[in-house]
Amino acid sequence: SVISQTTILFLYFNICILMKSAVTPVFVQKREDVLLNVTIADIREEDTVIWKFNNKANLARFLPGIGPKVSDDYSERIELLEKYSVKLKNLQEADSGVYTAVVSGDTDKQITGYKITVQDPVSPVKLSVDSVSSSSDWCNLTVSCRAQDSHINSTFRCLNHTCSQEGGERSQGTPSAVDLHVYLSTGSIICNHSNQVSWTKDIEIIKHFCPRHAGKTERLNHKQLIIA
Repeated sequence: SVISQTTILFLYFNICILMKSAVTPVFVQKREDVLLNVTIADIREEDTVIWKFNNKANLARFLPGIGPKVSDDYSERIELLEKYSVKLKNLQEADSGVYTAVVSGDTDKQITGYKITVQDPVSPVKLSVDSVSSSSDWCNLTVSCRAQDSHINSTFRCLNHTCSQEGGERSQGTPSAVDLHVYLSTGSIICNHSNQVSWTKDIEIIKHFCPRHAGKTERLNHKQLIIA
C-alpha cells in the first residue's frame, strides 16, 4: 500500500541519518592525547578527507595530489598518521566536543566520528574512622569517605566475626561526573573515587579497630553515590 511504502521510506531515511551521525564516545584525561582513527577503508585516492571539530573548525585536510595540511590553530597539536588518522595532543576542557572525518564533495559524507569528553583526574580521597563502639559480642564503626567536593558517611557492624555494611549514608557534593562510594572487601573498608579517566582509593583494616570481632566480610548494602 501507499501508506506502508511511505512508512518504510521514512524509516529508511531516519536509519540513514542515524548511521551518518553516529559517533563513538571517548573519555580522555586532561593533558593527554587521543587517537582519531578513520575506520572506513573504502576511500578513493581522489577523495578529500577533512577532520572537523563540532562541524565547524577544520583540524586537518588530506588533499589528493597535494598531501595533508593541518590548520594553523592546531599546527602544534596534530600528529598526522597513516590512512587519514590523526593524533590530537594535550587535550584541555575546551577540546570536548564532536570530531568527525568527512569525505568532501558536492555534499560532505561523514565516515567516522568521536564524541570526546575531557576530564580532570579525580581528587584524592580520605577515609576516616569517626567512632568505634563495641561490646563482648559486636563492634560498630562509623566512617566518613571524603573527596574534594563530596563525602559519604556509613556504618559497619561486626557480629560473631562477620562484618557487614549498614545504613546511615549521608552525602554532599557538587555536580561533577564522578563516582564516590564506600564498601566492604576482604576485611577492609574501602573508599573509592573515580570517573571515566582516573580513580583513587583509601583503605582501613577493620581488625585495627575491632580486633576481637572482625573476621570474614560480607559485601552487603553496597553504598554508592553518583554525582552527575
